[in-house]
Amino acid sequence: MMNEKFLPTSIKEARLLGWERMDVILVTGDAYVDHPSFGVAVVGRYLVSLGLRVGVIAAPDINNDEDFKKLGEPTMFFGVTAGNLDSMIMLYTALKKTRSDDAYAEGGLAGKRPKRATIEYCNRLSRIFPKSKLVIGGIESSLRRFAHYDYWSDKVRRSILSDSGADLLVYGMAERPLGEIITALKNGARFEDLKDIRGTAVMVLEKEAVESDTLEILPSFEDVGRDKRKYAEASKVIHLSQNPWSAKTLLQKHGARFLKVNPPALPLSTQELDAVYGLPFTRLPHPSHKGKIPAWEMIRFSVTAMRGCFGGCSFCALTVHQGKTIQSRSVRSIVAETGQIVESEGFTGYVSDIGGPTANMYRMPCGDKRAEEVCKKTSCVHPKVCKNLVTDHAPQIEMLKAARAVKGVKKIFISSGVRYDLANDSPEYIKELARHHVSGQLKVAPEHCDNGVLSVMRKPPVEDFDRFTGKFMDESRKAGLEQYIVPYFISAHPGCGLAEQIELALYLKQQGIRPRQVQDFIPAPMTLAGDMFYTGVDPLTGRDVYVPKGDRERRLQRALMQYFKPENAEDIRSALIEAGREDLIGHGKGKLVGYASKGAGFTRKPAPGKRWGAKKR
Repeated sequence: MMNEKFLPTSIKEARLLGWERMDVILVTGDAYVDHPSFGVAVVGRYLVSLGLRVGVIAAPDINNDEDFKKLGEPTMFFGVTAGNLDSMIMLYTALKKTRSDDAYAEGGLAGKRPKRATIEYCNRLSRIFPKSKLVIGGIESSLRRFAHYDYWSDKVRRSILSDSGADLLVYGMAERPLGEIITALKNGARFEDLKDIRGTAVMVLEKEAVESDTLEILPSFEDVGRDKRKYAEASKVIHLSQNPWSAKTLLQKHGARFLKVNPPALPLSTQELDAVYGLPFTRLPHPSHKGKIPAWEMIRFSVTAMRGCFGGCSFCALTVHQGKTIQSRSVRSIVAETGQIVESEGFTGYVSDIGGPTANMYRMPCGDKRAEEVCKKTSCVHPKVCKNLVTDHAPQIEMLKAARAVKGVKKIFISSGVRYDLANDSPEYIKELARHHVSGQLKVAPEHCDNGVLSVMRKPPVEDFDRFTGKFMDESRKAGLEQYIVPYFISAHPGCGLAEQIELALYLKQQGIRPRQVQDFIPAPMTLAGDMFYTGVDPLTGRDVYVPKGDRERRLQRALMQYFKPENAEDIRSALIEAGREDLIGHGKGKLVGYASKGAGFTRKPAPGKRWGAKKR
């Protein structure tokens, strides 16, 4: 029998709750996991808290109409999402090869989630239920809300709202826009009336696109599709229009209609965020799923402490999805959820993470509210930390101490990325981190070492990473702990040519770093770096940016990052010759590859730098 604590996935399950018909049916490309790290679970629970009857259709077979009919037709709308990630990123690698796994699918196997899942699901629902209203959301819809460059088809596509035929698009974090939508519908409004809700986008007729001081018109879909400078111009306006207090409504013509994107929704208060995460999640996969769901296995004993990111890294979409303002939960709320985890089946005393998009931005607000409400900066920490940003780590330290004091907790790990340029200003935080919240390896993302590339990425200088590493290792040694830094780097990012990648290889060798995996750059929609990849221009500065393209250059850059692998010797040699760095071909210190008389061979593995590992006393 179905566990009545879950949202229903069939009419039979709905009737156990006394429901004969759903008000909203959520359709997702993910398996249904009733955990606050899964978007559909959060949206579903929130809508139920508003008094609605909500069902879930998880990972439907696009070729089977019955999968879409299992809950009938909703009284209000279908809410459609590709899942927790963009479906194209879930399906294809940076080299456009098909992935064999899907962390959000039952059994972890790829194959059930269709390409461009949001569009495919909407097209199917429109055919089966032609009178039903469709609302799209989630990260795929959020990042494709404007005309956008699509890496996998190598062309500019229309807004996903236009291609899906949906009635409304909700972007960013959905609670506040959905609350307004439900209130309006309950008060008798029609979908056709819902044109001005923050955090939403709609298609309007040209006669409705009236010019005013609160509107800004972007270059049209047709213009950005044929003129890369126009595309970059639109990208700049979009990225400078993310402040929910001062952003204008943006209009972009698509054929005979206009895409109307309203300003972002206002951030949730601590009390509102506590209420969302205090909803009655089971924290479990729906019983109908028999195979393991890797994403849930990884986060099942984790706690989301905050939303938002003010980092503004050019390759990341967090700022344009969750917003730049940090929205933090109270210590009481986090401690309460930690207590629930302790009571969970299978819990052995270890909380896998307490964090968010970035681990150490908890309760870091702008210290000047008036400045914040008019600020157009895409980052609060690049090119340097803003003077108005409150970077005090004391609230996070207090929260971590309170959480690890919960009875039954042996240790709390920090798995979210640590912003090391902020941490460097707080010796207390680094000490707390090293002594209490690392499992032996701390993941940090310097991404590169070349200042030019880092500037394009909008990341801090590598010296900040080196300084943090030294401080972290010192604290680990003082605590008698053998702990390591696991750094992440990106290959083939805009701004990075062979010369810059060679400098990275030299840096990695000098530091004794041997990356096991290479993160190839993927030009995700609505990221600054993705727009640079397409246009060859930095939208914010108008300057030309070198873009590594083609499988060969990507392969050479990847080989340089893994300089220690014998199988990469030929590619590294080719890269060095092409870059005019034959001086680095040879044996010994300061060289990248050497050739012995009997064939290709690598220089010996250097002794690990002392700062990368600390022996137990």
